[in-house]
Amino acid sequence: MTELTRRSILAGTAAVLGSAGSTATHAAAPPTGKQAPGVYRYKVGSHEVTVLTDGARMFPLTESYVTNAPIAEVRKALEAVYLPPDKMIHHYAPIVINTGAKLILLDTGSGPGALKQTNGELGQLPQNLAAAGIKMTDIDTVVISHFHGDHVNGLLDENNKLAFPNAEVLVPATECKFWMDDGEMSRASKGRMEDLFKNNRRIFDALGRKVTPYEWNKELAPGLMPIPTVGHSIGHTSYVLASGSAKLYIQSDVTNNPDLFARHPDWSANFDQDGPQAIATRRKVYDMLVTEKLLVQGFHYPFPGLARVEKAEAGYRVVPATWSPTL
Repeated sequence: MTELTRRSILAGTAAVLGSAGSTATHAAAPPTGKQAPGVYRYKVGSHEVTVLTDGARMFPLTESYVTNAPIAEVRKALEAVYLPPDKMIHHYAPIVINTGAKLILLDTGSGPGALKQTNGELGQLPQNLAAAGIKMTDIDTVVISHFHGDHVNGLLDENNKLAFPNAEVLVPATECKFWMDDGEMSRASKGRMEDLFKNNRRIFDALGRKVTPYEWNKELAPGLMPIPTVGHSIGHTSYVLASGSAKLYIQSDVTNNPDLFARHPDWSANFDQDGPQAIATRRKVYDMLVTEKLLVQGFHYPFPGLARVEKAEAGYRVVPATWSPTL
């Protein structure tokens, strides 16, 4: 038996490298300098779900990011999951549901403006749709969960036209009524809320406000049921996708990054319209996910965002589903 020692391993490595250097005739392939397409598919019964990353964005953590916890605790929580303690990362992942009869896009990402402003970190949905073999003209229905920019800005293309020209746009009735109400806009606080009103008018006025409001608890397509999960916004909506015995909970923004807001469900983010209600909704939904052992698709989970939820100490742990090479 040959005895392996550090000296023999290093000598062998040097010999191999020297041999390779003397016989190589071609340079190594140059690095691509960009990420591979962000596309993942799985089945829910007979329905096919395609997850498409719109990108991810890291930004400095501020005192105001979590409104009801000291920043020192937030930093500690980030370090506990091997993330930088002074930065926050948000992930974004719309999905396409193929029912066999229709292609339904659920939320639209941050849009072409973000693609330019972030040098390609955000606004990746169109290129990943193309990588998935889906044309913008193939989309029959766009379903919006709520009226925040990372969900609605992708409705418009570079020319401020509907990016999905053959699609009907479905929006939550409660959400639409609030953001299109002139009285609510006049009472909006300066800063984020005022900016959201302005952005929503920009988006939906460009569409001539030609959208179809939908009510909760009434199917939008075979097996796709919208569920009220308010707090993050006044009309925030999640969904249950069911086919046969299979079921998927599509949470939208019940949590943002789960490393913070699932593990610490009583923390409130500065982008939750009603912080206490968002917390109550989060606990109700996550308790249900634990009890029913449902698969959950998270818009802001790390890509591809398919997971299960389990109880962990005072909060919850999001456990990524096993990746599958086949459908």
